[in-house]
Amino acid sequence: MTRRFVKVAEEALIKEGEARSFEVDGTGVLLSRVDGKIYAVEDLCTHDDGPLGEGVLEGFEIECPRHGARFDVRTGAVCRMPAVAPVSSFPVKVENGHVLVELEFE
Repeated sequence: MTRRFVKVAEEALIKEGEARSFEVDGTGVLLSRVDGKIYAVEDLCTHDDGPLGEGVLEGFEIECPRHGARFDVRTGAVCRMPAVAPVSSFPVKVENGHVLVELEFE
């Protein structure tokens, strides 16, 4: 397995206080911007595989629309049950107006 940064979106698409879903080589990635910084977590609730991108972002927490589990977009940590396992979080960098996320590939 190798890790590398891949372009996920144009930086301008990620608005302050919003979260948007993207797919990169079969991996759902949720990008969000809070306090001017962009964060990336896997777009998949660990409780029931729900799409976090369809949920509501409040501060640093994204809420799954299915059962209300909440995760910290900075770290992927669980903030509220019913989820007990964190979601994966990914390093992010912005270059030349593009958001790049470090993902793992075979």
